[in-house]
Amino acid sequence: METSELTAAERRVWQAFARGEPVDFRATPDEDAANGDGWGPERTLRAAALKALLVRAPREEGEIPSLKVSGARITGALNLTYAVIDHPVRLTHCHFAEVPDLYGSRLRQLSLRGSVLPGLSLGSTRVDGVLRLTDCRLHGPLRLGGAQIAAALFLERAELAAREGTEPVLQLNQSVIGDDLWAPGLHVRGGAHLDGAKVDGSITLEGAVFDNPGGTALSAQTLDVHADIRARRLRARGTVDLRGARIVGRVDLTRADLATPGGTALRASSCAIGELWLHRCAPIEGILHLRRSHIEVLSFEPESVPGEVLLNNLTYGALTPHEPAERRLPLLERDADGYVPHAYEQLTAAYRRLGDDHAARLVQLAKQRRLRGTRAFHGRLWGYVQDATVGYGFHPLRAAVWLLSLLAAGSLAYGLHHPRPLKASEAPHFSPVFYTLDLLLPVISFGQEDAFAPDGWYQTLSYALVIAGWVLATTVFAGVSRTVSRQ
Repeated sequence: METSELTAAERRVWQAFARGEPVDFRATPDEDAANGDGWGPERTLRAAALKALLVRAPREEGEIPSLKVSGARITGALNLTYAVIDHPVRLTHCHFAEVPDLYGSRLRQLSLRGSVLPGLSLGSTRVDGVLRLTDCRLHGPLRLGGAQIAAALFLERAELAAREGTEPVLQLNQSVIGDDLWAPGLHVRGGAHLDGAKVDGSITLEGAVFDNPGGTALSAQTLDVHADIRARRLRARGTVDLRGARIVGRVDLTRADLATPGGTALRASSCAIGELWLHRCAPIEGILHLRRSHIEVLSFEPESVPGEVLLNNLTYGALTPHEPAERRLPLLERDADGYVPHAYEQLTAAYRRLGDDHAARLVQLAKQRRLRGTRAFHGRLWGYVQDATVGYGFHPLRAAVWLLSLLAAGSLAYGLHHPRPLKASEAPHFSPVFYTLDLLLPVISFGQEDAFAPDGWYQTLSYALVIAGWVLATTVFAGVSRTVSRQ
């Protein structure tokens, strides 16, 4: 394109470009670019003219060229596919009639702050500085798959909306960001994909909204973040999928609102996460899926997770805040896999690291009771006996209570009615207490049981005491063995 073919507005931009001067077509600083369809020729730039300007890059000696335009209406498709642009490009508060295509290009720096676009293609683009899309409004996909951004990516308060039935509206798959992904207040209507992305800094999504009911609101599988994900007050309608992610720092979902009724609200399976915070969240609607993940610090209140969970092979170093076992155990009972021994062992270990042995014992007792429900009838019956007598070894004093109660009953019964001696001349003096102990204790003998023979109902009582003694002895031995083996 020759300079003689330029309009007055385009000539103004060409003249300012060589000196790096800004051109602002706005009538007022708060003008809304959404109304750009009505802007006249005095502020209209053709995409072909901008392309010719950026490719030819006119220069003036001693000046640093850059494109700085605000409040323009840009018509036609800005096609810079595979272009190499060695100077900053700032097209802020502009209205684009068609989707700019910068696939595979190399840019020094790009800012589209406050602009309105029907979409944006930056796939496989390389940006040597900052990519700023602050306050942008896109009515189609933002394609950044495979992009390499040396500095930060700014998406704060951006609004992205996909056309119904189209591809994900935010695409950052396999992208590499050398600094932070800064996106507080981001609003995405449609799927957002960050699968395989790598961020050397932090991701900030505080107050962000991801809205894709019935589907995946935010997919970040195998995401690699070298610092934190700050997502306080995040709102997601649809699944948040972090499967296989590696986050060195913390994932902060404090006061988040996650809802996928009938599906998975948060999937963080097979992840390695420094800390996962779910503090003071609205009750999660949907499944919390944490299978096979390793989390150094897992922090949430029990009431934040009222529904189903998947916790098999989840490992964590610490569980906060410290809550009584009675408040944590119902979560394990809602595991969609049913009885998961590993989940009980992890919770037990967390309480032991805190020195709360009482809570650890309660968790182990709950584990045995859940295990009992998975066994055949005879196994369940024996489990009920162990539970009632010694609490599976976690309540050994129960055995003493049972023993003293049976000893008192037997001593009273035989004290009122002495059994007859087998050999009167050789029989020792009858003692109802030691006679009852002889019946109850299967190993120790005081010489009373062999010297006297009860009859009638008292003989039946002696059989019952012998059986009760063996049951108590067996359950105590089983409980003690179980406890010792855990230590």
